[in-house]
Order: sequence, then C-alpha cells, then structure tokens
Amino acid sequence: MNSLFVLLFWAVIVVVGYWGYARWADRNVFKTDPKRATPAKMYMDGVDFMPANKNVLFGFQLNSIAGAAPIIGPIIALQWGWVPALLWLGLGVLFIGWVQDYSSAMISMRSDGATFGALSHNLISPRARKILLTFVYFYLLLIAAAFGNVIASVLSKVSFVAFPMLVIVGVALLVGQLIYRSKVDIMVTTVIAIVLIFGAIAIAKWVPINLTFIEAKGTWFTEKGWFLIAVLVFGYFSSILPVWRFIQPFNYSSVYVVYFGIIIGIVGIIIAGIGGQKMTMPAFISFWGPKSWPLWPMMFVTIACGAISGWHSLVSSTGTSRQLESEKDARPVAAGAMFSEFTISIIAVILCATFFASLGAYKAGLGNPAIFFGRGVAGAITTVFGGGPGSYMAQTGWVFGLCMIMILALTIVNLVFRFMKIATAELLGEAVPVAKNGHIATIVALILTFILVSTGSFRYIWVLFGGANQLMAGLALLLITLWLAREKKGTAMSGIPFIFMYVTTICALAYSGYRLITGVFVASNQYAAIKALAGGATELTAGWFNAFGTALAKAAGAVSGGTVFGNIFAAALSILLIVAALLLGYDGLKAYQKYRAAKAEAAPAEAPA
Repeated sequence: MNSLFVLLFWAVIVVVGYWGYARWADRNVFKTDPKRATPAKMYMDGVDFMPANKNVLFGFQLNSIAGAAPIIGPIIALQWGWVPALLWLGLGVLFIGWVQDYSSAMISMRSDGATFGALSHNLISPRARKILLTFVYFYLLLIAAAFGNVIASVLSKVSFVAFPMLVIVGVALLVGQLIYRSKVDIMVTTVIAIVLIFGAIAIAKWVPINLTFIEAKGTWFTEKGWFLIAVLVFGYFSSILPVWRFIQPFNYSSVYVVYFGIIIGIVGIIIAGIGGQKMTMPAFISFWGPKSWPLWPMMFVTIACGAISGWHSLVSSTGTSRQLESEKDARPVAAGAMFSEFTISIIAVILCATFFASLGAYKAGLGNPAIFFGRGVAGAITTVFGGGPGSYMAQTGWVFGLCMIMILALTIVNLVFRFMKIATAELLGEAVPVAKNGHIATIVALILTFILVSTGSFRYIWVLFGGANQLMAGLALLLITLWLAREKKGTAMSGIPFIFMYVTTICALAYSGYRLITGVFVASNQYAAIKALAGGATELTAGWFNAFGTALAKAAGAVSGGTVFGNIFAAALSILLIVAALLLGYDGLKAYQKYRAAKAEAAPAEAPA
C-alpha cells in the first residue's frame, strides 16, 4: 500500500476526533467556562501552581506525554504487521486516548488541582488512595527504568548524540532565566533557543563524546552505566527545581526539534508517496509475533503511547491542570497534544514499515528501534533536502532523529522522579515524616531505578512498563467515570474504554509475569541438568558434548548473565500491580453503584398518568 493512504487515515482520525468528538465533550459534558478561576491562578506558588500561556503549555504537554514510547512501541509492534498497529493507534486515540488526557486535566482542575491520590480518596475510599499511590509509585519506577535504559543505551552506542543533548539542557536553563527572571520577549527567547539547539545538532558529528575511559570492566560501571548515572542526576535536578526553572523551559525549547521532526516526516512521506513508495513490511504477519507473544493482549500494551497511555493522565492531573490559565485551554492543550503524539506514532510506523526491505531485515533490527527510527528520519530529511547515503545531510539527519527520540525520553525523566517524590510524600508522609523531604524521596527513587536497569532485561522491563502503563490508563478512566457519575453526568464516554483497558492490561501483566517466572526457572533447570550431565559423563563423545554446547552457553547466559534478579523483581512487580488493580476495581465498582443509586434517588418522580 502507498504510504499516502496511511496519511489520509491519520487526517480523518484527527479531524473527527479533535474537531468533532473532543469539541462535543468540551461543550456538552464538561461545559468549560473561561470565567471560572483555575487552580493555577487561585493557588499560584511559583513551584507547581503556575499559570502558563497555552502555546507554551502545549509544548510542555506534548513533550511531557510523548517520551520515546510513541516511537519505540509501534516499531516493536510491527512484529504483528503494520495494519494491527495502525488500527489500534487510530481507534485507540479516537475513542480512548484523548478522552483520558483531557478528562484527567478537567477533573483535577475542577478539584483544585488534586492529584489522583486525593481524587481516589474522595471518589472511592481512603483505602483506595493508599492502594492507588502504591500502584502509581511502582508503575513510575518501571517508567523510569524503561526510559533511563533507552537513553543510556543510545548515548553509549552513538557518541554524536551527547553533545547536542548537553546543549539542550543548558538552553533550558537559559530560557527559564530569560522568560521568568529577565522578562525577555518570548519570541526573542524562542529564536535564541532554536538557533543554539539546531546549531548543536548541525555540528554534532564533529563533537563526539564517550565515557569509555572511565569504564570498570566486569562491573555495572560500563559506559552505559555512567551515562545512566548522568541521566539520573538530570532526573534529580528536575525533581527538586521549581517547574518554571527547568521542566517547563526544557520542554518548551526542545519541543521545536519535535515539531520539525513531525513536519519533515510528513513532508518526506508525502514526497516519497507521490514517487510511489509503498509499505514494504507485511500488512499482517500472524497472531503470534516472533517472540511468541499473542496479538491480544500484548500488542495493546506494546504500543504504550500513541493510542492511550496512563502516563498522560499523571501529566494532565499532576502537572498540566495546575498550569492552565483557562478551562478553554484544556482541549487544545491536553486533547491537542494527544493527537499530536498520535501523529508521531503514525510517522514512526510509516518510516519503519517502508525502511525495512523485508520481514527478515525488520527482525534483525528489532533490538534497536530507537536507532532505526533515527535512520528513518534521516531518510525523510534526505528525501526533502537531498543527499545520498553517507552524506553530511544523511549523517546529520540521523543525529537529528536520535536527538528527537532522546528529547522525548528525557521529558519523561524530567517528570517521573518529581511524581515519585509527590507519591512518596502522599503515601508515607504522615507515618514517616522524612518521606516528605523531596531530596531523600528523590534519591531513593534514583537508587531503585539504577538497580532495576542494571539487573533486569530491557525486553521484559519494556513489556511490563507497557502493561503497567496501560493499566494506569484504565484506573484513570475509572476515576473519570466515577467523577462523572458523582456529578450525575453520562459515563459511557469513559466507562466503556475503562472496561476494555482494565481487562486487557490485567491479562497482559499476568501473561508477562508468567513468561518472566517460567523463563527464569526453565533456564535454571536447563543449566543445572546440562552441567550435571556434562560433568559426570566421562564417556560422552566430543560430538555429543558439542551438540549441547550452545544450549549450555545459552542457559548459562540466561541464569548468570546479570539479569535474573531484575527479571524476578519485575515479575514480582507485575503481581503487585495486578493485586492493586483488582482491589481498586472492586472498590471502584462499589463507589459507582453508590453514585448511580444517588442519581436515581435524585431523579424527579414521573408524573401520574
């Protein structure tokens, strides 16, 4: 199929979803009022509550929600074919994704900027608050591990990316100072930021940075380990600095790289489509992917963003709702950013479904989705501006694509430790006062993240992150449904998506946990059995031993390769998250029944015949 037809599919979803469904909900369900005071104005403290221009806040929202997941997830999901991936992306964002993002911001804003912990206490029960906060904390830990691993891996493999990322961090500090302290015009500040950032990308190939000179072989402190530590230091300062000082200006200034990537991707796809470029990957491969994962429920959690993501609900409720100047800004900021993220995922699918010449080439590159996305963006840039393989334009385009995915990943790190700090204070603050200390709470979160990344398998961390992420989305839809029920409004808009997400993601987490546990035990048993046979079989022929040599090495690697602890820890997390979700679902059902009963009692009696 020509890639232009996929762009047509994208356009229909955006028009119907944003200008149709979202506008209807804004006017008829939430009935937004620009005269109603928002929490950002009522409780402005310059730290978390801070009114922001909707254009600045859109950049903050888009960069904060996108991360690397809307790129990496769809690329991995191509193992089932590009048609299932596109259908889930389109239908997911149309009926579920924007509903969660927009509604999460609205119910928080209508509740004085309350977090989901406070909302669960008010809408369900005090017990639900503790359960939800526990779920949120460990869910955030999986997010931190997944994206920390992605960033550290790319920085350690491609030495040209670190320099522009350092410049972007410096520009963020400069932008915050210029806008909020020096009161420099935002247009002037934006031009300065764009020139510095794009200039750094343009010269990146001549400024490689690597950390091999401080590697300690045989320990965690490899080059990737040192880059991971650098990422965690970045997360520490993001957590403790006021939102205006770093997070907001980082997201605003770096989002122009994302904007350019979206535009150049669409233009490149249009030019290539006019030239007859087709999707070379198979439209549908099989229900069981190459990793023997079933399409349902695993594809729906592998694509953790682009269709719907629980992370978005935390950004919308804990961050964006406290910065909205007007209720009328919620639709363009929250819903608009969700459809923009959907656009990024569509571009990733098209670039990679046309980049890989065959299914075999795709399978060979499946382990490096971020790097292959960079090459796909490079192809789009050379399509627009010219230049063949190996040219300056191709190399710079590749660096640009990698910087784009690094920016999206760092925006997650920008907020995830801040949210973990807040969750720690809400969950343990009363019983353990030291938990309210932001520095201590952040450092504990950083240490746990380092351990999980250093001892776990990325393959399973990513799948569990996807499952936990989508289950968080289900729980967010539950809270939205309960809020609508309490306010005596229709609940189908969020209630039906809640049921689908809740059932799908619990099944996905259960399947992932099962694969983790059985995988470790099978490998352990294989290793022990083969080692015992080899050690006690003096009469075995060399041919017999060689036949089992590969199996022995594989089993030994699975057991002693440094990932067993992390994988068992991840399996335990999946069980914990499932139990928490089941308890919340039970308590939520009781609360829903209570609200529906109250609505029935409040309904006027029918007039007598």
